Amino acid sequence: MQQPYFLRLAAAALLLASASVAQAQTPPAPGESPRIDAIRKAGVLRVGVVNNPPWLVQNTSGSGEPWMGSSWLLGKEFARLLDVKIVPVQVSHETKVPALIANQMDVMIGPLNQNAERAKIIDFVTFSNTSVCMFGLASNPKFTNATKVEDFNQPGITMAYFSGAGEEPLVLENFPKAKLRGVTNSGSVAPIEEVLAGRSDVAPLNRMLWPNISKKVKGLAVFPKENDCQDSKIFAIDAGMGVAKGQPVYLEWLRKVEARMHPELVAEERRMTQQLK
Repeated sequence: MQQPYFLRLAAAALLLASASVAQAQTPPAPGESPRIDAIRKAGVLRVGVVNNPPWLVQNTSGSGEPWMGSSWLLGKEFARLLDVKIVPVQVSHETKVPALIANQMDVMIGPLNQNAERAKIIDFVTFSNTSVCMFGLASNPKFTNATKVEDFNQPGITMAYFSGAGEEPLVLENFPKAKLRGVTNSGSVAPIEEVLAGRSDVAPLNRMLWPNISKKVKGLAVFPKENDCQDSKIFAIDAGMGVAKGQPVYLEWLRKVEARMHPELVAEERRMTQQLK
């Protein structure tokens, strides 16, 4: 007996999805990508690494894998699909892009923040972003009454930030109407003392650090509060792996694998974020 129409549609959709996954998992055939041919010949995938929590964290315990985090998870999947060994190439934040261009690695799993200058010389496999949360006292209605980030850009709001930190130019540009307090970094991850003492109503904090700070410091609230601020788009900058330009087939395959792995990468990032100090 013939299946009902809707069941045939469902079966067709399942087959199509399965085919798409298989295609994403299958590396380009020999001769299609010089980079993949070279990786297969060498038997290793050289991945650039630098300690960059929560995406890539060096394991110094002496047991287990040498690195952890979503970047390492994705790098291992590339190597598995290519049937080669993953080999870390240690670099610094200053040398990671030059080393990539100089062919000292096959992919910088980093990750790297994307910007216009870098986009001129490398291509990206985007899988995350950096952004900030705004935090203030849970007892301060000036903070808790905010429904959009623009609510902090008004004369009645005092905003603290660390002078010389990366967010300083963004704070100055986006909150010109607020009273801005540039303070010296005393070793903390954010101007927490300014907020706790009531000298400031609000301050920015890297979204990755908020879950741990919220556990350690009681009486604080965060904006945006949804998903513990991990979906914040404030000052968002895309982040991802980098490859040298001129490798379209290799780049497309890497991006397809990332797309399939994305939910797992998000979950791993969240897990590692919970462990940040």
